Amino acid sequence: MREFLRRVVAMVRKEFLQLLRDRVSFATMIMIPLLQLVLFGYAINTQPRHLPTAVLAYENTSLTRAILAALENTKYFAVTRHPATEDEAEALLRSGEVLFVVEIPAGFERAVRRGESPAMLVAADATDPVAAGSALGTLSQLVQSATVRERFATEGGPSGSGLEDAPPAFEVRVHPRYNPAAVTQLNIVPGLLGTILTMTMLIFTALSVTREIERGTMETLLAMPIRPVEVMLGKIAPYVMVGAIQASMILGAGVFIFGVPVVGNLALLTGLTGLFIVTNLSIGYTFSTLAQNQLQAVQMSFMYFLPNILLSGFMFPFAGMPVWAQWISETLPLTHYLRMVRGILLKGADASDLTRDIAGLTVIMLVAMFIAVRRFRQTLD
Repeated sequence: MREFLRRVVAMVRKEFLQLLRDRVSFATMIMIPLLQLVLFGYAINTQPRHLPTAVLAYENTSLTRAILAALENTKYFAVTRHPATEDEAEALLRSGEVLFVVEIPAGFERAVRRGESPAMLVAADATDPVAAGSALGTLSQLVQSATVRERFATEGGPSGSGLEDAPPAFEVRVHPRYNPAAVTQLNIVPGLLGTILTMTMLIFTALSVTREIERGTMETLLAMPIRPVEVMLGKIAPYVMVGAIQASMILGAGVFIFGVPVVGNLALLTGLTGLFIVTNLSIGYTFSTLAQNQLQAVQMSFMYFLPNILLSGFMFPFAGMPVWAQWISETLPLTHYLRMVRGILLKGADASDLTRDIAGLTVIMLVAMFIAVRRFRQTLD
């Protein structure tokens, strides 16, 4: 029995030492629970507040100011832009810079004073029904709180005078845009396009260099008269075609099975999908130059994939995350691609509407390529 325990203890000690030597595996076991705790505890919010809102007001009256104050007091709306024209407001909504556009027409207060019950228009970006749903539910309460406060201010009505029970002085007309029926598939399927491509492209290329090392073919590859950037492009190119096939299959299924519309330019979507694929392949190739074996490469890919799927806006509303989490998500390719693919498919966005996300994705790709080539140069040395 003593010998049995001695051998078991020796094996336990050996496994601990082996685990400590494999720093990537050890870090993965420690970091993944911590990452999940931080993301689910602090960064993820299924009822987002302080959503970016544009106000197109054709008059600046006391009632208009009361409405805007009541709007922000709900904590769901944050007025960030004041467009001058309807076209400017439409561009803000289409590009995703704001989720709501509140339009107060000219002569609005005068019509209220006359008892004509005018309409205030609220256009909402409904591509993510979860993000817009809670905010839109507060609008009926907004009308009553704004008008009661304004009537007290102008008429001096005391509490309990019956003004609280008066009929609404104006109407709020909500126009859900881009997904008026709040169909879940219209939000999920475009997101799946980016999520599946991220997962497969990362893993495929993360294994490329480590596979060469484990098979012993890396020495032959290094002895060839070929530059590191040429090696990287040669390894990435086949997977670009694989990614294009995957994207075509997913998009085709989304259109013909789930009824996802293609409102925008399909050629633009194809080009940006290619940029997204190359970006993920470059990141995966970087992981392959850092990892010592295929297991470490897969672990790095999973560690990177987890924040992509949680912080990009695919599973949880992007606008509901705190500012620090949004800054982190801006460094993730999937965040930019989800805005682009949903913008093109559902909103008909063009390149000018997506300039910020195109630039962000391009920068991420160039940084990943630079690191990959630099790391491969160290391997050559």
